[in-house]
Amino acid sequence: MGEAKMPGPAYGLRTPRLLIRCWHPRDAEMLKTAIDQSLEHLRPWMPWTSEEPEELQAKIDRLRSWRAMFDLGKDLVYGLFTPDENKVVGSSGLHTRVGQGAREIGYWIHADHINQGLATEAAGALTRIAFELDDVVRVEIHCDPRNVRSATVPRKLGFTHEATLRDRTIDAAGERHDTMIWTLFRHEYVESRAHDITLRAWDVVGRRIL
Repeated sequence: MGEAKMPGPAYGLRTPRLLIRCWHPRDAEMLKTAIDQSLEHLRPWMPWTSEEPEELQAKIDRLRSWRAMFDLGKDLVYGLFTPDENKVVGSSGLHTRVGQGAREIGYWIHADHINQGLATEAAGALTRIAFELDDVVRVEIHCDPRNVRSATVPRKLGFTHEATLRDRTIDAAGERHDTMIWTLFRHEYVESRAHDITLRAWDVVGRRIL
């Protein structure tokens, strides 16, 4: 008999410096604090900041929606926390919007925690999850060419800059900007830095799965 496929998705992961897990509505206050403290840093790059700052109840409702989508396997949005789980340092996700057999990784980091390699650590961990648990053939990262910090992440992890699409994204101010597409395929994964990211992962009931 062949080896049984490990159950997924991963509801939580631990890397050397992060707890990465599915959002819960009880995280709303920590998430709101992190976004409010980082708005100036995030606005040039994150279109969703046009809706910020939101009231706490809006955050609760949003996290309920994210959790529902996660449980249904339709979209996987993760919170990035300090190891003691007392502070939100960002968010990431394995998004299904790039088609069957593929995932897009998005990320943002709290303004107080940039330039520490946390986005690379989180994106690398989720790349491992995508290939080893979700069994995809391709992982993508999209970013604005002007966002040098963001573009450093896929480059460090071994992704290839496949294309730059012109005027493809509308920012929080309503302006159009180019979008870089970075791609890593399954056959490239083993040789990538993402393959070497140290992590532990567990499923919805806490069983170790990676």
